[in-house]
Amino acid sequence: MVRKTIGERLAQLEAQRKTLQIRLSKQERAIDTRCKLLIGALVLHRPEHDRDVLHRPEHDRDVQIGGGLAAWLRSELPKFLIRDGDRDLFDDLLKPRANEPTIGNIGNGSAV
Repeated sequence: MVRKTIGERLAQLEAQRKTLQIRLSKQERAIDTRCKLLIGALVLHRPEHDRDVLHRPEHDRDVQIGGGLAAWLRSELPKFLIRDGDRDLFDDLLKPRANEPTIGNIGNGSAV
């Protein structure tokens, strides 16, 4: 039985690392694409849905989007995403952040 030299073992490990790095990059791109598709679907769905809803102040998308896209997405995404896996993709976005406008405090000076 011939033992591999340290150099050969390092080369083999480097090849494995590169293979795993490529696989990880592919997985990250797939997740990124899924997030973009879901947000795009929500944005495209929203005007169509708004035509079916009576106009009420709480459904005024211009105020919601104008007050901050992140706040609007935090308000709308939980109602739009139906699969747990899809919700998991947006965990960091759906968590409220300090000092960021929310739908409830837009325009009243409390969001500074």
